[in-house]
Amino acid sequence: MKQIIYLLLSVFLFSCGNGKKENIDTPVEKPKLSIAKQHNSLVKVKPEFEKEIESWKDLRPALGFIEKFEHVSPNEALSNALELRNLVLSLKDSIKPQVFDIPSFDARINVLYNETLRLADLTLIPAITAKDVNLQVDKTLDAFSSVNSKINTILSKKQFVEEIDVDIDFIGIDSTKMDSVSIKSINLRKKKELLKVDKKNK
Repeated sequence: MKQIIYLLLSVFLFSCGNGKKENIDTPVEKPKLSIAKQHNSLVKVKPEFEKEIESWKDLRPALGFIEKFEHVSPNEALSNALELRNLVLSLKDSIKPQVFDIPSFDARINVLYNETLRLADLTLIPAITAKDVNLQVDKTLDAFSSVNSKINTILSKKQFVEEIDVDIDFIGIDSTKMDSVSIKSINLRKKKELLKVDKKNK
């Protein structure tokens, strides 16, 4: 009888020992929400236009903060989502430089704000998946890239118009079909030229 008890104890101890070994050898899988992902690259404002946007104080913090989302885990994205939403809200409500005060630019800012709202809303969903968070991060980065791309387009156009040295009176441009940026630039140049003429005449 004792031999049977010893045999059963031996088998029991042996099986417990194997179980412990298996637990030690099995690697613990990292939760998907903690795995950092490389997201869509952000379109940046061109370096030559940095001075043009310096006066827009609420743009700089949002630009700096969104860069954190290019390589981020879903957990990090969710923990920073509310701050990003608040920065974009400040940007949306701020006074923009006059050159950006056009409906097409406002539309892009509104889309960006809506995407940051959706990202912030994901923090309220307990069973959110890494895939859902990563998808929304990509959408938010794309929306911010769209804003930066529009900044580059507007300022490139402004730069081009300012470099044109031809008087519109001689080239027959229909000024009623020109956009506000072009008209403002040409009117400003005309005023400067008139001031120069006045000074010479004095």
